[in-house]
Amino acid sequence: MKAFTVSKAVSALMLAGLVLLPLYSQLSGNVFILTLFTRIVILALAAASLNLIMGFGGMMSFGHAAYLGIGGYAVGMLAQEGVGSGWIQFPVALAASAIYALVIGALSLRTRGVYFIMITLAFAQMAYYVASGLARYGGDDGLTVYKRSDFSGLINLSDRTQFYYLCLACLFGVMLLIWRIVNSRFGLVVQGLRSNEQRMQAIGFPAKRYQLVCFVISGTMCGLAGALLANNTDFVSPAVMYWTRSGDLMVMVILGGMGTLFGPVMGAVVFLLLEEFLSQITEYWALIMGPLLLLIVLFGRGGIMGVLGRAGRG
Repeated sequence: MKAFTVSKAVSALMLAGLVLLPLYSQLSGNVFILTLFTRIVILALAAASLNLIMGFGGMMSFGHAAYLGIGGYAVGMLAQEGVGSGWIQFPVALAASAIYALVIGALSLRTRGVYFIMITLAFAQMAYYVASGLARYGGDDGLTVYKRSDFSGLINLSDRTQFYYLCLACLFGVMLLIWRIVNSRFGLVVQGLRSNEQRMQAIGFPAKRYQLVCFVISGTMCGLAGALLANNTDFVSPAVMYWTRSGDLMVMVILGGMGTLFGPVMGAVVFLLLEEFLSQITEYWALIMGPLLLLIVLFGRGGIMGVLGRAGRG
């Protein structure tokens, strides 16, 4: 069996399952599974955006959930002010996330290592506390989105199936964009900077400029996930920007396989399904989840995709 055949087959089956899921939900009458997987697809999109900078770019951001909140609040705040058009809400969400990523990236990329991690965490916590103080938009209690984004009748986000396929199309679009970026000259430079930044600078590449552009693209993608998440839950809260959410996204990337295209999606599916299953068994599900994830990370080098790749070679 050729190398990576197993990983490719499993990835193809997973993507086919995601596409056919609404059909299964309709035939079985299980509405909850469609609701659950809509959330999984949205967070998989966020994890894929983090993988662009963490897995391919070597930038360990611990504040990536800030863009989830910014994208969500952009939708919620505009809806609160009477602007319900998705043609306005989504571009504003993407632009706000891009601007915040530009500010964070411009400052944090002056450092490296643990200092980079701490600065990105500090900016995310700053966004969290700012959102908590917005009394007009719910403050600590969060903001209810009473009406989902309106796309002039082209798609009805209140329809579970239509909304699921919109989220899935956004995920596939982001994955395609990441694939194009990673295999472009720009992406190869970013990966080269991850491997040896000093050598890349020595041959004339402006390292910080490439990394900053990659950082902004990643933040913008995550802002899209935030806009979708606000529509999915009809609610946006400062809690979505808390550091633990960023930790969840990092776990999804590491669990699935950093630096692989389908790894974050696989990691999101496994992580969130485990969370859902264990939470139904016991309220102390985190005590079981933690050691399980630790064992996978310690003994499954390269995450799930790494294990599948070795199975294909062996």
